[in-house]
Amino acid sequence: MSKAPFATHREAALALLNGGYRASRKAGQFLGQLAVDPSPMSAAQTDWLAKLLDKAGLPPLAEGGAQ
Repeated sequence: MSKAPFATHREAALALLNGGYRASRKAGQFLGQLAVDPSPMSAAQTDWLAKLLDKAGLPPLAEGGAQ
């Protein structure tokens, strides 16, 4: 059974930050920004977040969740 996709980029970022997953300083700064900034993500940010979620074995961001 797979988990449901994250509804927002904030939820995804907080799951990565609170889940004890290893992240570089740059990735941590990026995730911290996503957790507090509700602005829509760029295509590059959306791609990076997707890669971080995949690497951690977490569900993807839902369609429209980057908005």
